[in-house]
Amino acid sequence: MVRIARACLFVTLTSPVALYAPSVVAAANGYPQKPIRLLVPFAPGGGTDLLCRALQDRLERVFGVGIIVDNRPGAGGTVGVTLASRAAPDGYTFLVTSASYTFAPGLYKDLPYDAIKDFKPLSMLTQQPLILGVHPSMPVKSVKELVALARQRPKDIFYASAGVGSNLFMTTELFKYMAKINMVQVPYKGGGPALVALLTGEVSVAFMGVLSSKPFRKSGQVRALAVTTKERSPAVPDLPTIDESGVPGYDKGGWTGMFAQAKMPDAILNQAYQSVAKVLKDPEAVKRLADDGLVAVASTPAEFTAFVQAEISEWTKLIREMKLNLSSS
Repeated sequence: MVRIARACLFVTLTSPVALYAPSVVAAANGYPQKPIRLLVPFAPGGGTDLLCRALQDRLERVFGVGIIVDNRPGAGGTVGVTLASRAAPDGYTFLVTSASYTFAPGLYKDLPYDAIKDFKPLSMLTQQPLILGVHPSMPVKSVKELVALARQRPKDIFYASAGVGSNLFMTTELFKYMAKINMVQVPYKGGGPALVALLTGEVSVAFMGVLSSKPFRKSGQVRALAVTTKERSPAVPDLPTIDESGVPGYDKGGWTGMFAQAKMPDAILNQAYQSVAKVLKDPEAVKRLADDGLVAVASTPAEFTAFVQAEISEWTKLIREMKLNLSSS
């Protein structure tokens, strides 16, 4: 039945004549009837929050109802993800989160939710690099210079994270591990507050979103050193990669994705996916996201499920190697 539903979904997205299984038709006739909540487990101003707000109007037009962005930060995303896992599986609450979702199973032994059993991955929304940045007062203009300084002053360089277990935390810890350096974490309640800390000089180093950091990079309030992906980003083509800047093998881009509760009926899940995919495949939306350094993805639920499971496995292994396991959430 699942294969049949997915086959119908494929036809719907690729054929001018829409063919639906009966269950999908039923969902289309009755869903949605009230506003849909996108639960974001991070503070306002971070990359995931900004993405939701950038797509909000388009999603409202396609779904035909209001879209509410509900920020629930805390514990590196654990608070918001837990709330999402306990929401009614009726298609009116979706989790929109980042790579931190795949870190948590390896970091915490006592998570209040199960990343595999409590959710159905709906679709990856975007992929994007993160940018390694420093405060302009830092006497470094390259990754090599930052690494050299960190080796000279292992206890004096502070970096901003969005909390233990967040994407900013794991990206930085992996950088420290691979570069064989130390920097001291200062946790904040989200990517937005972490970026503010870098802007004000409370910290000297932070990984930043391409979108959220764009105006501050242009104004010179932060100095960008490199991107986290294996290849250079078309959004910032002049920035080298961390891999080519002296930390070979470093390759950890960011992503955002949408998840449904595990008990959500497949008919509603597929109907929601079709609406989201329609937005992400719209040429204007693709261009808008590309201008902000984001690549629209719109992977199918099956594709996104395979990706999430592979990422959880890979990060769990890396976390063991880095000895970052935490006793509880």
